[in-house]
Amino acid sequence: MSKMELKIPPVGIFLLFGLSMWLITRGTANHDFNMAFRMTLIFMALFASAVYGIGGIMTFKRAGTSVHPLEPERSSILVTHGVFRLSRNPMYLALLLTLLAWGLYLSNLYALAICVLFVPYMNRFQIRPEERAMEKLFGESFADYRRSTRRWL
Repeated sequence: MSKMELKIPPVGIFLLFGLSMWLITRGTANHDFNMAFRMTLIFMALFASAVYGIGGIMTFKRAGTSVHPLEPERSSILVTHGVFRLSRNPMYLALLLTLLAWGLYLSNLYALAICVLFVPYMNRFQIRPEERAMEKLFGESFADYRRSTRRWL
């Protein structure tokens, strides 16, 4: 287990990536994306983000299990319904979609490129440790779920 695993809350990572995206726009040229097209994509990304993020939190709350991302071993039930039928990590997908919307808002290709780094970071330092904990807690049920449901979508 790496010292970086499960150390920084995903929302903190999201904010650091968002800040990095904004900072990179200070030193690079913006790109002239079509405003109507850009706003449509921003709206779509934010709408999908809300569906996945709020849907994930509500599904966890209704199931009565922990939403705490730094302590996955506190999970009391394996949630596989609702938005979790579509993605094993809908709340992280929501954060990624919001970062994409932010990059589009900033109208900067370099800022958008930073979003690409969010996925491997989350996979390595957040999702893998969570999945190890889920496997310990739920065994074959989690293995079946992992085989049938994609990580990001």
